[in-house]
Amino acid sequence: PFVTPREMATAAAMGQAATELGGDFVLALGDNFYYEGVRDEWDPRFQDTFERVFVSPGLRGVPWYVMAGNHDHAGNVTAQRRYSHHSPRWHFPHPYYSLRLHIPGSNASARLLVLDTVLLCGHTDDFGLGEVPAGPRDAAAAGAHLAWLRAQLEAAAGDRFVLVAGHYPVWSVAKHGPTPCLLRLLRPLLRRHRVTAYLCGHDHNLQYLEEGGVGYVLSGAGNFMEDSRPHDASVPPGSLRFFFGTPTSPGGFAHLRLEPSAVTVTFLEATGRVLHRVTLPPR
Repeated sequence: PFVTPREMATAAAMGQAATELGGDFVLALGDNFYYEGVRDEWDPRFQDTFERVFVSPGLRGVPWYVMAGNHDHAGNVTAQRRYSHHSPRWHFPHPYYSLRLHIPGSNASARLLVLDTVLLCGHTDDFGLGEVPAGPRDAAAAGAHLAWLRAQLEAAAGDRFVLVAGHYPVWSVAKHGPTPCLLRLLRPLLRRHRVTAYLCGHDHNLQYLEEGGVGYVLSGAGNFMEDSRPHDASVPPGSLRFFFGTPTSPGGFAHLRLEPSAVTVTFLEATGRVLHRVTLPPR
């Protein structure tokens, strides 16, 4: 099906959260269209799965910033980028890109770096337990992406908060577990540059981990919910602070609020219930 009850419930709750907690934009963490992305920029899936679902008043006029996940790469990612010309709220300017954010009530800024972890690490069909990406399809393109990320992190030295977002997790206790390629390439950069948080999807639950001064926010509960934790022993002891994957749940998502003094991360169930909240200090 091109839309599910859980997606509908999550969409409605996102609209409510945007009204009550505020929402300047939505960040889509990949796997936008199951199971094999879209065919072209006129694919009816854009209407069926996106435009006709996220229709709450709270989401009206709110821009979406989009990245590609492994299921999107199974289809036509260029078409998803081109759809930016068809919809005023779908923004996918490049496989990876940077957003400069102004923090209201201050002269401080924050930066959000949106990655393509499939370009960096390779594809996985992810139907086997703990399947890891097989390595980049184009080593030169992966190298260019990594060089861009290093330069962006250097340039963000004066930003009060830096958020990095990608589809694959660095750390996860769930089905897919940690991504070895990101542990090797990305984790040292996150720590060295004192990145506030890394945001990801891929595993179908909600998780919060903290390690090396970096917060790890996993939000992949917009359509599927899985509560298995086969990788409990694959993350650093004590790093997992929150996990939610109840299969009977109607879904969930994360809301981030940036203020001069802190980033507040709130995990919400599609019922509107607050599941967990954490505040992260400025760098």
